[in-house]
Amino acid sequence: MSLTAALDSARASLMASGIQSSTISRNIAGASAAGYSRKIAVLDNLPGAGVYVAAIQRAASSGLYNNVLIATSGSAKQNAILDGLQKISASTVDDPQLGQSPAAQLNKLKQALQQYANAPDNTTLAQAAVTSAKDMATALNQATKTVQTVRQGADADMATSVGNINQLLTQFDKVNTAIVKGTIAGDDVTDYLDQRDNIVSKMSQEVGVSMTLRANGDAALYTDSGVVLFDKSARSVSFAATNIYTPGTTGNAVYIDGVPVTGANSVMPIKTGKLAGLAQLRDNATVTYQSQLDEIARGLVESFKEVDQSGAALPDRPGLFTYPGSPAMPASATVSVGLAGSISVAASVDPAQGGNPNLLRDGAISGNVAYRYNTTGNAGYSTRLQQLIGNMDASQPFDATTQGKPSGSLIDFAASSTSWIENQRKAADDNATYQNTLLDRSSAALSNVSGVNMDDEMSLMLQVERTYSASSKIISTVDQMLKSLLAAVGN
Repeated sequence: MSLTAALDSARASLMASGIQSSTISRNIAGASAAGYSRKIAVLDNLPGAGVYVAAIQRAASSGLYNNVLIATSGSAKQNAILDGLQKISASTVDDPQLGQSPAAQLNKLKQALQQYANAPDNTTLAQAAVTSAKDMATALNQATKTVQTVRQGADADMATSVGNINQLLTQFDKVNTAIVKGTIAGDDVTDYLDQRDNIVSKMSQEVGVSMTLRANGDAALYTDSGVVLFDKSARSVSFAATNIYTPGTTGNAVYIDGVPVTGANSVMPIKTGKLAGLAQLRDNATVTYQSQLDEIARGLVESFKEVDQSGAALPDRPGLFTYPGSPAMPASATVSVGLAGSISVAASVDPAQGGNPNLLRDGAISGNVAYRYNTTGNAGYSTRLQQLIGNMDASQPFDATTQGKPSGSLIDFAASSTSWIENQRKAADDNATYQNTLLDRSSAALSNVSGVNMDDEMSLMLQVERTYSASSKIISTVDQMLKSLLAAVGN
């Protein structure tokens, strides 16, 4: 090798070492940054020209990255569902020993009625039974309020999620354009690639998403159901929030480029992501539980109804428990939407409203004497109270669409409702735990491939420094040899 060739090779090595050193410093600086991937200076050589940096590449794995996207979306969905169900469970079930569930309140009411039946002339026990009935109605009212608050909160969070998706799509468009232009120009676009991956990772929290790569670094985005989110341009994601929720309210669907992706009419429903979880919480579990509460309320009205005692074949009327549709009775075995939120104790038996609690024993709560059971006014009359207790234990049909017991006692149906919502919460908790574990492991696997290991970087830096030192030594040696040669020629 000639001195000139040796000098050129050493100079090329110095330049390559400088770029390598800069890349390592870049890795060290970005080690703690979210979404940063390790950069690698790829070396190559040309005959007679020495080594050079051919390209700057990222340490990446598309397979592991896709696994992280899938796990992120699955985790976000389950956590959204779990959060809502925990709020409902905490308010309407909670610790069974506290007796907050409708089933527990029913048992308390039954006990209060039994005590009153044992001493039907005791006004204090009559008032206690009415108070227990009011607690029962209040529990159903509050449970309805909780369920609809959770639905309303899910709807509001869906609006926030849609806003986040549109914002991320705008960012994706800008970064994707920069990648395409940089790739065509031959520039280093690895930082842009990190930014794009980070944007898609954030989007996967909101909706299940996949990214397809094309020529010149271009990319397209699709939901997990196949709806286009981005293809050359961002698609519009729209949603009209519903500010007030009642048991009969049906939330609006989310649309992507005019295609509904949530709701009963969606032909390409999204499967994962926070948005899918919120839609499922708003439209499925909470609606079913509300129907169960409404059936418990209807069962109460049915169990405590008053029947004509005059023989005139008058229609049945609500008794202790009433609702806005009184004096008509709600349809049997059919959900009366919103009944749990409007059920109340009849004012005529409520001492707080000037009522007489002994009407619970005597009948004619509706004010019509045709429905009086204690026709003689006997203070020791307990037949009606025993009848009411029996009604609570008697089998009656319930709406099969509620996923509760289709037939059985009111107390049994209420117990099945409590079990159902707890099973839903437990299943959501198990699924969330699994998805969170899967996300942690997927993220760790990706980090092992694309993340920065400080020990490795420092070790590589030492190697680069040795190479730099050796190249400098070669240049210094060649310089001395050239000086000696010139001195010899000059003499």
